[in-house]
Amino acid sequence: MSVSTIAEVASNVLDKIVQDKDLKQKLNHDIQKELISLDKAQIELNTEEAKNGNWFVSGWRPSIGYICGLALLTHFIILPVATWIAVVNGLDLQLEKLEFDFSQLTTIVLSLLGMSSLRTFEKTKGIHSK
Repeated sequence: MSVSTIAEVASNVLDKIVQDKDLKQKLNHDIQKELISLDKAQIELNTEEAKNGNWFVSGWRPSIGYICGLALLTHFIILPVATWIAVVNGLDLQLEKLEFDFSQLTTIVLSLLGMSSLRTFEKTKGIHSK
């Protein structure tokens, strides 16, 4: 859940509970400050995790990228080509009809692409890790 979503929910709750406009604004501001500090703490944790020399700690994010890439490669290139080769050779092989829940993979891939754009931003600003 994103910070903006949490802040919006908290603001809606405050609107229903707190009647004083000034107090409501102060509480809303305090909630947003706390959510931002939590995001900063998560960023610091992610940075330390990425610096770790142990592949098990620092390599889990890249491995998810490789797994998603392999799943996309398999579903959109390998299976259609294998099916085509089978049909050309007279076999009734319908590999592309294997069930593939693309919605779950899409969520992961789009999240990774968003993170990669952040990584690109870090590199352009010269703040990437060695």
